[in-house]
Amino acid sequence: MDSKKILLIAIIALAAIVSIGSCSAGWFDFMGGNATDTSLDGQEVHLAAAASLKNAFDKDLIPMFEQKYPGVKVTPTYASSGDLQTQIENGLETDVFMSAANKQMDALVEEGIIDNSTNLQFLENKVVLIVPADSDSNISSFEDLKNVEGNIAIGDPESVPAGQYAQQVLNNTGIWDDVESKLSLGTDVTAVLNQVAQGSAECGIVYATDANSTDDVKVICEAPEDALDTPVIYPIAALKNSTDSDATNAFIDFLQSQEAKDVFVDYGFTLHE
Repeated sequence: MDSKKILLIAIIALAAIVSIGSCSAGWFDFMGGNATDTSLDGQEVHLAAAASLKNAFDKDLIPMFEQKYPGVKVTPTYASSGDLQTQIENGLETDVFMSAANKQMDALVEEGIIDNSTNLQFLENKVVLIVPADSDSNISSFEDLKNVEGNIAIGDPESVPAGQYAQQVLNNTGIWDDVESKLSLGTDVTAVLNQVAQGSAECGIVYATDANSTDDVKVICEAPEDALDTPVIYPIAALKNSTDSDATNAFIDFLQSQEAKDVFVDYGFTLHE
């Protein structure tokens, strides 16, 4: 056999191997081994989410979504839900809003900013009392806060849902007047957590998910249900002026998938029923 025929056979064989490999990879993707969707390439989702969701989104959920849709970028903004509401009202580029309370979401619905058909009561959280991990404090309940001599960290009730829930607990346990002068107000729940973790506050009131995110604090107790006026609900919705609506819808659908729900549960959230 001459060299030209040998070269031709080699080229044909190589092409066949490449073709088989491509088909196998496609079949592997189709079977869910590494499934991706390129139909939304070039689109972007701007997410405005409560600060208490940052770890779940940054460490797991956003990378998972971007792996599934490799051509889509998710750009998050985290702050207190009240601050995010104000930023959205003032023109913050946002496609999806996930609040730590219904108050901020409802306000944006009333203003005609939210696509209310997508508004979903999604997650629940708990309110807990924390102290530094190395604390030898005698605090064992919320009622004990009236005897605290140092600072008590809570979110600012004017704009931080965690602070609004904290205020409800302190009011409903009858100790607000006793502790008001001791309160150190944080700009969001992460700031409250850091105050306690660093020891600049003797104790603080945060969400259970935040307390679970660090070994620098320990939980003293959980707020009883009757100490809260409303459950701690996290709604999620798309904005009416979403730029890339297909990617936005895909992102919200992804967050409702079982794999995403499992991540939220791993971070200590419960699914609202």
